[in-house]
Amino acid sequence: MNTANCLPTSSTTSLKPIQGCRFCGEQLRETCVDLGVSPLCESWLAASDLNKMEPFYPLHVYVCHKCFLVQVNEYVSGEEIFGGEYAYFSSYSDSWLAHAKRYAHQAIDRWKLGSHSQVVELASNDGYLLQYFVEQAIPVLGIEPAENCAAVAIEKGIRTLCKFFGVKTATELREQGCRADLLIGNNVLAHVPDLNDFVGGIKVLLADRGVNTMEFPHLVTTMEGNQFDSMYQEHYCYLSFHTIEKVFAAHGLTLFDVDEIPTHGGSLRIYARHAEDDSKPVSQHVTDLRRRELEMGYGDLAVYREFGEKVIQTKHKLLDLLIRLRREGKQVAGYGAPGKAATLLNYCGIREDLIAYTVDRNPYKHGRFMPGVRIPVFPTEKIRETRPDYVVVLPWNLKDEIMQQLSYIREWGGKFVLPIPEAVILDPS
Repeated sequence: MNTANCLPTSSTTSLKPIQGCRFCGEQLRETCVDLGVSPLCESWLAASDLNKMEPFYPLHVYVCHKCFLVQVNEYVSGEEIFGGEYAYFSSYSDSWLAHAKRYAHQAIDRWKLGSHSQVVELASNDGYLLQYFVEQAIPVLGIEPAENCAAVAIEKGIRTLCKFFGVKTATELREQGCRADLLIGNNVLAHVPDLNDFVGGIKVLLADRGVNTMEFPHLVTTMEGNQFDSMYQEHYCYLSFHTIEKVFAAHGLTLFDVDEIPTHGGSLRIYARHAEDDSKPVSQHVTDLRRRELEMGYGDLAVYREFGEKVIQTKHKLLDLLIRLRREGKQVAGYGAPGKAATLLNYCGIREDLIAYTVDRNPYKHGRFMPGVRIPVFPTEKIRETRPDYVVVLPWNLKDEIMQQLSYIREWGGKFVLPIPEAVILDPS
């Protein structure tokens, strides 16, 4: 479809913070971690913006005392953040493309997909995943709210609908005869302000014997690994298996299998079906993970209350290291400009005096500045030109891929700094 028919973005009116849990409606009163204030993580600044006021929003992360959904208040609408133009393109990570390709081949084999099937992806971005189904002549539909991302997918020949997903969109598609045999959503659940509407839409669009798979960072690994930088305004929710199972069940969907996967520092891939579909029995993986989370305390408020103190210690260790390196006269640069870096840098107060610049493979970000801290972003060649003593790997979840790409820094004795779960120096030699 032509992107001219895409839904317009909303005005820049901020919303009143929610008063209750996104899932169960209970009053939010328990703090998981308070990360101060931060700008929107994808609100990249041009040079002409540097003398303008930049909006910051509270990054206070709550946990619901009833259902244990971890969440932030909604200060900016999802339409404003994700509609129109969005800076993140999935195809700029080689390891993520490899992950997508593996998943596609596994799904085709496991669910016997072919030309008779319908594969739908929610938040399909630039077509990074659906392209592998198209290669096998399997009909696909991407649903992507960001106009610029949808346009790239359409240019690749991937059928894409530029809309936000929920019960309304799902109902419209179903009335047009679209039912998903495989309904996919990778790293989108956290971005959904109306969680019940989104999961309700999955129920509507999924074929009677269809399978829905969703991938998202696992709250347990986020908290155990001090991965607080994955928390930002664009991520409204942070999900344990214990809680997301409740959400899906409330909408007539059963989680019948789950994979623990390494992406994004540790993620879950859940497999859902209609509750009345008895052709897919619940696996032992589901029972084991549910029990393990409860044994670790994720059904008790104490573990959430302890997280905030661990985050403070992580911040102090990173600042201690960077200040020491700068006092020693070392040049420090960054690699990557992911959304999570906005949380890390703003919470820790890291500006150009500690990290002179960062680089990124995405040309959209070149010549722009990081939100809040205003660290400049350059093409990756800047590393070889300036030969920094240390490179801070900001997308630390891609550290193996990045350290391989930058292995040449050993030529001048350069080293890497990993900021999460706590600051460490790695010598590539």
